[in-house]
Amino acid sequence: MDNRRKKKLSFISIGLIFLFSGVEYAVILPTIWRYLQTLDAQPYFLGLALSAFSLSGLLSGPLFGHWSDRTRTTKKIILFANLFEIAGNFMYFVGYSKWLLLASRLVAGIGTGAGSSIFGFLTRCTAPEDRATVFAAVMASRQAGLLIGPAFNIFLRLCDFNLGPFVVNKYTAPGLFMCLLWILLQLVVIFMYWDLPYLERVKVQDSSTNKSRERESEQDVTEGKGEENDEEKPLIDSQELGGSYGSVVTPDPTRKQNSAASNAIMNHISPTHSPQPSVTLESSSPFKNFSITREFLREEVVVLLAAQFITLFNQTALETMVTPLTQKYFGYGELENSVMYCLCGVEVIAGFLFVRWLSRRFAERVVLASGLTICNISAVWCIIFLANPLGGFPWQLTEFIIGVFLQVLGLPFVAVAQVSLFSKVTAEKTQGFSQGVRRSVGGLATILGPLWAGGLTENLYIMLGVMMGLLALLTIMLAFSYDRLVEPASEERADSPDSCG
Repeated sequence: MDNRRKKKLSFISIGLIFLFSGVEYAVILPTIWRYLQTLDAQPYFLGLALSAFSLSGLLSGPLFGHWSDRTRTTKKIILFANLFEIAGNFMYFVGYSKWLLLASRLVAGIGTGAGSSIFGFLTRCTAPEDRATVFAAVMASRQAGLLIGPAFNIFLRLCDFNLGPFVVNKYTAPGLFMCLLWILLQLVVIFMYWDLPYLERVKVQDSSTNKSRERESEQDVTEGKGEENDEEKPLIDSQELGGSYGSVVTPDPTRKQNSAASNAIMNHISPTHSPQPSVTLESSSPFKNFSITREFLREEVVVLLAAQFITLFNQTALETMVTPLTQKYFGYGELENSVMYCLCGVEVIAGFLFVRWLSRRFAERVVLASGLTICNISAVWCIIFLANPLGGFPWQLTEFIIGVFLQVLGLPFVAVAQVSLFSKVTAEKTQGFSQGVRRSVGGLATILGPLWAGGLTENLYIMLGVMMGLLALLTIMLAFSYDRLVEPASEERADSPDSCG
């Protein structure tokens, strides 16, 4: 099987991983509160159960990312992480007590940490100009899961039978259903996912560094004009072969040049499915000169992490606020809210597809600025019209729909642009760990957002005002750092230790 087919199947597997994660959220969230009530849980247990899932993912993400950076593999990490998803959902299905239910979400959340390894993998095996489109497709896969998840609840709520000592009903069935889905995914990953050969990743950046390598070669040939012709040939031959880095042989008068030439050529004719020894030695220690402060306390990185936190904080806060708001002003029940979330899911997927097309024509920072502009307009609209709705029912409903539409519309722009830019301004050799840090920042936002909104549903001016202030702060940061939100020059990448990945 050729590498192109392997890459396609691997991407399909990744899409299924994010699809299933969206389905899990959609099938468990609607019933978990009633499930906890059957186990005599106090109201605060709902917040604990939802936060536990995000907390364990927040902590496991950097660890899985660090693991993938050191081993340069992701398949075994995904298989290992999925075991936590399987175990956690089975514990949710068993559900003898509220504490077991809490532990089940904590265990299942560990499995989400593999996402950092996956984003690191995508960064290393895609060209920079294609990265935004790939990330948009992956994020759209999760949104598709969120969209189709409620459909599974239609038949899951009809379950009412025993499976040995276990009871299968509308509350426990989502756990069993997701356990079976994650087991199915294990088989998909085993047979359809490959860690792409290292030389495949090398080819991604060959085009961007070709000119700089040609200039270096010309300088080497010029410096060696006074030497014998047989000393020039290895330099010319290795450049013509152009298979990998480390191919130019520096003449050494103390050694036999023909031996150096043969070694240089052997580096190029080595099988494409196995990495070069010199590269393996280097990639075995990606954290050799790594510094957390030097990597993450840079202006452009801080801005992108702030964008990750603020947008997810605002998104989860609004999701928490919407249900009480629709019940108070419109008398919406479960059916109306389900239809609303379904329509929002369609809009988000359409937004990701539009951003996928847009990112091929505009730079990521332009997409990011556009999305942030939409989010600011949405925040102003919400604080004017939603904090204290004006007019009768038709006007209030119109004001609400416009506010939600604008908020949902801006999310794909910011989400895709910031993750794509983040992958470009951080080192590729430690991309798994960096993506883990980014996802942990997002996980913290998804914990704090609902907590903030949950306590202020009766004080919407304060809640929405703080959200608007955070967006204004992010806009100012983006304006001052706009020039730095670009991919480093190809020459800098060629000189960096991770330029080969």
